Amino acid sequence: MRRPEPDFPALRAQMVAEQLERRGIADRRVLEAMGTVPREAFTDRDDRKRAYDDIPVQIGWGQTISQPYMVALICEVAAVWPGNRVLDVGTGSGYQAAVLAGLGAEVHTIERLEQLAERAREKLDEAGYGRVQVHLGDGSLGDPEHAPFDAITVAAAAPELPRSLYDQLVPGGRLVIPVGNRRGQRLEVVVRSPEGPAVAHSVECRFVPLVGEEGY
Repeated sequence: MRRPEPDFPALRAQMVAEQLERRGIADRRVLEAMGTVPREAFTDRDDRKRAYDDIPVQIGWGQTISQPYMVALICEVAAVWPGNRVLDVGTGSGYQAAVLAGLGAEVHTIERLEQLAERAREKLDEAGYGRVQVHLGDGSLGDPEHAPFDAITVAAAAPELPRSLYDQLVPGGRLVIPVGNRRGQRLEVVVRSPEGPAVAHSVECRFVPLVGEEGY
């Protein structure tokens, strides 16, 4: 007999209170989106019970769903508003894209692995976020067909700022990306300004590598 599944809404509320609010995530819209998107829907069935643990969760092919706090932090510092056009680089499971869509954005997300892209489309559709547009390609080069973007979020680390991504921002647009080596990085918020890239925020972090022409 199969054991009953956990009380996911209760676990989601607990995650928002203990993992996000207590650590300083203050944007009520981000907290509401994180409290609405069913993270368990973006995990493999065997890992659903771990969906709200304070850790990244493996999704295969060496990729993960980022730790809930990092997803919330990226969304908060990206300063996404309803109607913004946003590019999510490194679709993975589709969870980050769903949270961005929950903020009212027009979301384009790009994934280099065809298997992950197809599975993300399915999971997004099943969870009610079918309006997210999933593209297959080299995320380090962005998505010039749908540029410019008000914000670009990257859930993988680059050795340096990918110029292609920066160039696809609107003036004043924000690129949120981990930059550093494979052992550790800093999550940077880079604003497109008339004087060139301006780093507005930076915290220590650790992500999987961004694989591509302007990544690793």
